[in-house]
Amino acid sequence: MAIEDDIALFSRVPTLNLLGAAALQVLAIGAEQRDYGFGERLFEQGDPADSGFIVRHGAFRVASDDGHEAIAGQNVLIGELALVVPMARPATATALEPSSVLRISRSLFQRVLESHPEAARRLRDDFAARTNAAAGAMVRVSATLR
Repeated sequence: MAIEDDIALFSRVPTLNLLGAAALQVLAIGAEQRDYGFGERLFEQGDPADSGFIVRHGAFRVASDDGHEAIAGQNVLIGELALVVPMARPATATALEPSSVLRISRSLFQRVLESHPEAARRLRDDFAARTNAAAGAMVRVSATLR
């Protein structure tokens, strides 16, 4: 696919859309396409996480050992947190059908944030808002359990 197609794909991902066109262009140039067949693993729970993946087409089952499970389809970013902090994969991602992803390495993502400080501020503000919303939801749930 053309770089323009990848930029359009990235702009449909809410977290990445915050970065702006110039930053998305750099990500699109540096992203790596990977293809997976049915049942192939994108990654395993516990693996070192050094990248995020945008599902170009297809779908992945993302499941952890504790029973949590989600389906990630087209335009979904898998491994968002791994783009900003070193961590282990909290779940295993398995292709449910022939699928294609664009891999964004943490090092590329961090270089983009360093060279586009306004994009970094927008991302920071979004992460803070989502963290505050999650904390508020936890407080409400805790109150109902008392």
